[in-house]
Amino acid sequence: MSKTKNLVETIQSQFKKGSTQLQVFKLLSAQKWHCRDHEGKSIASAQYAGGGGIQGLQRGNKQRPGLVIETESKYCEFCRKKTRWDRWIGEIKSANSASNIPASLVLRILQVYSYTDAIEQRRREKHELVIDHRFPMERWRENEPPHLASISETEIKKKFQLLKKDQFGNNNLLKSQSCERCIKTAKRGTPFGIRFWYQGDENWPSIHQQGAEAEEGCVGCGWYDFETWRNTLNQKLDHPAQDD
Repeated sequence: MSKTKNLVETIQSQFKKGSTQLQVFKLLSAQKWHCRDHEGKSIASAQYAGGGGIQGLQRGNKQRPGLVIETESKYCEFCRKKTRWDRWIGEIKSANSASNIPASLVLRILQVYSYTDAIEQRRREKHELVIDHRFPMERWRENEPPHLASISETEIKKKFQLLKKDQFGNNNLLKSQSCERCIKTAKRGTPFGIRFWYQGDENWPSIHQQGAEAEEGCVGCGWYDFETWRNTLNQKLDHPAQDD
């Protein structure tokens, strides 16, 4: 049995039978490029690219390692347009999965932010909100330590923000895609095409690419802290610099 075939079978055995991630992995296991639009959505619709699919495979968990998956924009003959494509290169990496947030802490986070998403500033139902880690999991080096339900409100605001996930859009997915591009290109995010950073500029400023130290490179990006990004941009619009 070849090394690759053995690795594929080992990884497959670590998924729950019938799970979305197992189906996505089976598609990617041949290590060929696959279009998200017509191939991915036929498997898992909106879940294909998220935590139930590509992102979840990349992160891994306590039971299995993460997968090294490449993502590119390519023209699809089937879709007749440029789409996102993914390919597993046959390599694994250390898992960097998020630990479960206790139900009591979930409720506190929602209450701290008054069930209001950071971007559209709309009060929403619980099922339309995602508790987003400001520091993206794509840059973690290890599994996240367990969350304590007793953390302070200051710590909650430092660590989390709320993003929307409803029938009209998934802002958490938009952020993840931006973070993937940042890791690949060292060019920081531009939420909704707005080229503004409340600290630094478009270039990744840290010598660290992964691990806790890398969080300093996220500060200034709108996806990292949308409220600070918006408030700082509004201040600049209210008080533009005067020409000499």
